[in-house]
Amino acid sequence: MNIKGKYIYDWPRPMVTVDATVFTHSGGKIRVLLIKRGNEPFKGKWAVPGGFVNMDEELEDAVVRELAEETGVTGVRLEQMRTFGTVGRDPRGRQITVVYIGIAKEEQTKVRAGDDADQAQWFDIDELPEDLAFDHNDVIRFAVGKLKNG
Repeated sequence: MNIKGKYIYDWPRPMVTVDATVFTHSGGKIRVLLIKRGNEPFKGKWAVPGGFVNMDEELEDAVVRELAEETGVTGVRLEQMRTFGTVGRDPRGRQITVVYIGIAKEEQTKVRAGDDADQAQWFDIDELPEDLAFDHNDVIRFAVGKLKNG
């Protein structure tokens, strides 16, 4: 297949993204890593780190890249958790995301915002910002359930 070639189809096709739900344990609390979006849609809203998959990129490589670019966090073992694809989840068009889950060790918790993230911060799962971007309230709720129930 010619990756750099032109793609022409007679039907619309969805966009594909990856998202990283990364948790850590600190002070007896479970925290999740979020970024504040620097671009539309949802500029200024908190979201899990993630972004678009490049045409020549494996899903696993894309989620590792996006996590590092947006938060500076590297070396976290990420496992594919679930796919979210509710119609209307992204105002730019039909978008499907493959969500990964991971647990950061204490030495992996230093964050610095980068790329299209204005901020990166750990949040107690019981004190999350209201009205997260996209459907990330649902994404985090599902990931927390998986984390607690295995």
